[in-house]
Amino acid sequence: MGYFSDLPTVRYEGPESRNPLAFRYYQPDRLVLGKPMVEHLRPAVCYWHSFCWPGSDVFGPGTFTRPWLALGEGLDAAKAKADDAFDFFQKLTIPYFAFHDVDAVSLGNNLTEARSNLDAIADYFAQKMQQTGVKLLWGTANLFSHPRYQAGGATNPDPAIFAYAAGQVRNMLEVTHRLGGKNYVLWGGREGYDTLLNTDMRQELDQLGRFLNLVVEHKHKIGFKGTILIEPKPCEPTKHQYDFDAATVHAFLAKYGLLGEVKLNLEVNHATLAGHSFEHEVAYALGYGLLGSVDLNRGDPQNGWDTDQFQNDIQETTLVLYRLLHAGGLDTGGFNFDAKVRRQSIDAVDMLHGHVGGLDLLARALLNAEALLADGQLPGFVATRYAGWKTAQGADILAGKLSLAEIADQAVAAPVPHPVSGRQEMLENLVQRFI
Repeated sequence: MGYFSDLPTVRYEGPESRNPLAFRYYQPDRLVLGKPMVEHLRPAVCYWHSFCWPGSDVFGPGTFTRPWLALGEGLDAAKAKADDAFDFFQKLTIPYFAFHDVDAVSLGNNLTEARSNLDAIADYFAQKMQQTGVKLLWGTANLFSHPRYQAGGATNPDPAIFAYAAGQVRNMLEVTHRLGGKNYVLWGGREGYDTLLNTDMRQELDQLGRFLNLVVEHKHKIGFKGTILIEPKPCEPTKHQYDFDAATVHAFLAKYGLLGEVKLNLEVNHATLAGHSFEHEVAYALGYGLLGSVDLNRGDPQNGWDTDQFQNDIQETTLVLYRLLHAGGLDTGGFNFDAKVRRQSIDAVDMLHGHVGGLDLLARALLNAEALLADGQLPGFVATRYAGWKTAQGADILAGKLSLAEIADQAVAAPVPHPVSGRQEMLENLVQRFI
């Protein structure tokens, strides 16, 4: 009997259902703007929070009694964890998952053992994927947990550790390719600094830029068709991380010749830590063609760290989905539930409750966004507000056809302009009608 054997398979029962283990809005095959809901969202379960975290925190040990956590680190233990994980995916009827290399199996004592162990569990994953139809949204290598990476992986002052990180990424990128992954993510958990007293920032950024170029080169060498993604976060565990936010990563990609090769995997709670709304990060990334995928979660406004809770803000999620639909949607990306149940949520069913709520929130937000887009008032207002830039004068200014003096002379000859209301309250009220 597996850990989740007693749990039901979650089904759609409609908005009036009072069953906490039923979907009220999520219908994978429902068409939204001519495309199935599941293809708009591509929802995924993350392996690390759901199957690796024991429920510990800095003040105490784990509270979860997951059977696979007591089995050690051998391949048999990794397979047992995979059995329960794929059973959970089926109970949830979710189409994708995501994982780090160390989530799946122990990487042993060196890169040779790491490759052998990872290849073995990848073979087992491939069997489970074939049996269940569950696919890989993205893979990634953990370059932040092991003590060797205490000063970073790609940004480490020791080139030998840089090389070890490169070996780990090579292994995981090739496994991601073999398993048909849609994307490959790099999160720089230790790619930053704790103090500038021992840090050469320019040196470390040059190292990071070279590392990313090496990853892109290897992607093309092996024929991986997925997208390479960077996941911004401003701090934690380091004091300052180089992938601070979407705009910072944009500048980094431009500096190191990576535009068009690397996009962003944006996380809600990371945007919060950077002092932004998640809508801001999504809007910026969409504006520059950089949005690749999404990690959906939330933080707690009373905590100053990354709490990775399941998202429950329908307005924020609606506005993000609205922007996505307006821009044409995601390409290879999806919505990964980078979230974990609370330390006191110790039962198997709690994991199902968290993901059911997350999927229903996404589906409801998608339907809200579809209606908001069809209404047309919001995009129409924005278009009207900036209509002056479509005139000959506005177009000539942006095209660089007019000098500062010529623009000033036009202003002298024209009537004095007057401000126009931004109608913020009206627009907020409009959005509320679709929530």
